[in-house]
Amino acid sequence: MKIIVPMAGRGSRLRPHSLTVPKPLIPVAGQPIVHRLVKDIAKVLKQPIEEIAFVLGDPAFFGDDVVESLTALAQDLGAKASIYRQDQPLGTGHAIMSAEPSLSGPAVIAYADTLIRAEFDLDPTADSVIWTKRVDNPEAYGVVKLDENENIVELVEKPESFVSDQAVIGVYYFKDVAVLKGKLQEVLDENVMNGGEYQINDGIKRMMADGKIFKTGTVDEWMDCGNKNVTLETNAKMLGFLTSDNEEQLVHDSVILENANIIAPCFIGEGTILRNTSVGPNVSIGKNCVIEDSSVKNSLIQNQTNIKNANLDDAMIGNYVKYDGNFTKISIGDYSVLE
Repeated sequence: MKIIVPMAGRGSRLRPHSLTVPKPLIPVAGQPIVHRLVKDIAKVLKQPIEEIAFVLGDPAFFGDDVVESLTALAQDLGAKASIYRQDQPLGTGHAIMSAEPSLSGPAVIAYADTLIRAEFDLDPTADSVIWTKRVDNPEAYGVVKLDENENIVELVEKPESFVSDQAVIGVYYFKDVAVLKGKLQEVLDENVMNGGEYQINDGIKRMMADGKIFKTGTVDEWMDCGNKNVTLETNAKMLGFLTSDNEEQLVHDSVILENANIIAPCFIGEGTILRNTSVGPNVSIGKNCVIEDSSVKNSLIQNQTNIKNANLDDAMIGNYVKYDGNFTKISIGDYSVLE
């Protein structure tokens, strides 16, 4: 089994956090989004992963440190890491075709700005499985249309009238991804574009026209990381799941508490100091931070950050930040937000 992960976008909706860190590498509950996604997919598949192919963008942004991180992720799962570059932002189909040498055999394709929780077995009769989530407002999503045999027969984008309540979440399984590759090559050769981009859906629709069987794989949870508010919601949900699973140590042994308390669930990284501070619930704090004389809840703070005299709720703070709630002098760069 292979996993193909397009992650070339820079994540403009998550600025300023994605200006210096690619969005898929922003940590949620202590681990980068893409790390959690790939690990959760591997757990769902319940079979060995032989290769993980990552499609990255501009090397100036997705640099050597990103490649090293992703290579280590693949190796931890016993898989080969393959790194590809999408030289132009020309859509999902174009991104997948950027990994053309790896497009053979059974594979999962997953976009790296979402997280899932799921337990199911792949349908052996299916040529492809499209992961979906039941939603209350299907008119806001791309959804699948099913026939009487529960086969997917159509993909409908933001339907004006009811088609189904199963929204496509951006995770796909193909029994032989080379079939999709062939159809996407036709899309590229014929210059079939939607919204100025080459889309995976156009390749999938051609597979359906050839009679390939598509089934749904319904997830229990679909967590977006598209902007600050939903990323904080995802962080809180993931902390809750991890606490229930009891599979990860969420507070590192090296954390120093000085007249401080932690209200679970929280992730607190290595070397962080909490002084005269209350943290939690639903807080993730990275490595080597110092939080003093503060209250922090429902927030995500990255690494090497110092915070003083702050009352934070629904806050997202990046790396190497110095924040004093009693500030009188301030230096803020592009896209920063104070509310």
